[in-house]
Amino acid sequence: MRIVVLAGGIGGARFLRGLKAAAPDADITVIGNTGDDIHLFGLKVCPDLDTVMYTLGGGINEDQGWGRTEESFTVKEELAAYGVGPSWFGLGDRDFATHIVRTQMLGAGYPLSAVTEALCDRWQPGVRLLPMSDDRVETHVAVTDPETGERRVIHFQEYWVRLRASLDAEAVVPVGAEQAKPAPGVLEAVAAADLILFPPSNPVVSVGTILAVPGIREAVAAAAAPVIGLSPIVGGAPVRGMADKVLAAVGVESTAAAVARYYGADLLDGWLVDPADADAVAEVEAAGIACRAVPLMMTDLAATAEMARAAMALAEASR
Repeated sequence: MRIVVLAGGIGGARFLRGLKAAAPDADITVIGNTGDDIHLFGLKVCPDLDTVMYTLGGGINEDQGWGRTEESFTVKEELAAYGVGPSWFGLGDRDFATHIVRTQMLGAGYPLSAVTEALCDRWQPGVRLLPMSDDRVETHVAVTDPETGERRVIHFQEYWVRLRASLDAEAVVPVGAEQAKPAPGVLEAVAAADLILFPPSNPVVSVGTILAVPGIREAVAAAAAPVIGLSPIVGGAPVRGMADKVLAAVGVESTAAAVARYYGADLLDGWLVDPADADAVAEVEAAGIACRAVPLMMTDLAATAEMARAAMALAEASR
């Protein structure tokens, strides 16, 4: 079975670990969000790609879900001693090595897709990891400064890491997406897939940013494979992260049914909600999307693998 997964960071990476356990013989291609990418200290940082790579390759910090295990922060401390910022984004020493290698290869003329493949040669994640685009796309968020009343646009990383989404997101813009092209292999993987999955990643700044690259949404909508999504909203609240803040920015309620409608029946064939949202099943099906209620909390590998099996079963039922 050829499975394509549109994945963000922590939620997508942890779901992929369960998917690999549930379908060990599947050929899995991951289309990773690069809208979270940021340039820091002269280096190209790709948080979502790295989180998938580290998680599936056994190098992730399990407690926090991002960054390297057994990390130290000597370089960060030395940069702070020089007064060089930003201080709010904590790159560890081991993590720095990845970004140095990536930046050197990009500077030598290699596209991000080729760089990502080279980095994965070390980590052996067991999936084919593709960036959504080789072109530069960065998600920005419009906010209003509560002290000055000034409206300004900041990088998503500043909104999430520095401000911890403490301000309302008034707009979310994937800058550069309209001019970007899908990375080599992305459209081909979608067209050849037997199953396409939207994991419980952020529907606006993760999966939504991938779909914003011209050609990807159209390819998913036209694919012969069933498209199954798993709700990142359980009981009216995001399982983790700030999905409620960015959903509000695009005029979508933080409910499992509203997120399904946000993706739309033109994309989704099936949608999984948690039993806490079982009353949403009829509403989702009324929108033309098959829906089932199954446990969606990724408490451990076994529970996550069951989620993946439920997605595959719904795909089979919707064929």
